[in-house]
Amino acid sequence: MKSTRLLLSAAVAGAAIALAGPAAAQTLKASHQWPKDDVRGKMVEIIKTEIEKADVGMDIRVYPSGSLFKPKQQWDAMVKGQLDISAFPLDYASGRHPQFSATLMPGLVKNHDHAKRLNDSAFMDEIKKIINDSGVVVLSDAWLAGGFVGKDFCVDTPDSVQGKVMRAAGPAFEQMLAEAGASINSMPSSEIYSAMQTGVLDGANTSSGSLVSYRIYEQSSCLTPPGDFALWFMYEPILMSKRSFDRLDEDQQDALMAAGQAAEEFFFEKAKGLDQTLVDTYKEAGVKIVNMSKEQYDAWLDVAKESSYKQFEEKVEGGEELIDMALSVD
Repeated sequence: MKSTRLLLSAAVAGAAIALAGPAAAQTLKASHQWPKDDVRGKMVEIIKTEIEKADVGMDIRVYPSGSLFKPKQQWDAMVKGQLDISAFPLDYASGRHPQFSATLMPGLVKNHDHAKRLNDSAFMDEIKKIINDSGVVVLSDAWLAGGFVGKDFCVDTPDSVQGKVMRAAGPAFEQMLAEAGASINSMPSSEIYSAMQTGVLDGANTSSGSLVSYRIYEQSSCLTPPGDFALWFMYEPILMSKRSFDRLDEDQQDALMAAGQAAEEFFFEKAKGLDQTLVDTYKEAGVKIVNMSKEQYDAWLDVAKESSYKQFEEKVEGGEELIDMALSVD
């Protein structure tokens, strides 16, 4: 009887295993602040699709439009392992790591090709070391150009923002605009529309992608696009919690890095087109377009060097060396 009961128990256990089938895929949570059709949202969707194709026992659930975490909460959530993946503007974490403000420094990045060369520089090696040491892994590099909008004025010379309330992306641009005589109201790019609509803001700067995705043209009378003299470039990579990454097996880690590379290549092909889409969209909406001249760009850069550059070099550990490393990349 005892042996019969053992055989029956083994049979029941075997049947249960057979019914259960293979182990369920591990689900990773990915968060970002943009609509799904924004290029940064599409990068995350590419990673999700590539992971599904890799068939390594993972899937990714994407939470767009700040539906899981508020934009600036995502860094701490990744560090703590509460969030697995995020498309994240790195400067949002400059309060934790002030060196990250170098990735949103006026005039530091000249154009999209220059941004790509920066990815393989000593400057970015140092930035990525800080990222990694903080508990986060880079899956994809991405640099976005950006421009300025005004509700009832055009941003061209530094004098144009005198007395205006401006939203600036990150401390470096806030310092530059404040030096030019603007008042600063800090907020994520997802809040610019409502702030301009209600009169809280007179103008703002942000990425070409966000200027379109958030339909800010509906609240703008004038756009200054990146053009030939782009003051505004921002590093907005796809990041992953190191805690989450380290608990995966080698095949899963390799699949994620390969998926991140695919997303990065997709982004680089789209990046330049975003700037033209920006101009076309705003023209169609009846918004005036003004292009910054070399003289105007140089005037802004002079203001930046006396404010954001100077403060970064003086107050941030290793700040002067970081700026020098970035400026050494042709």
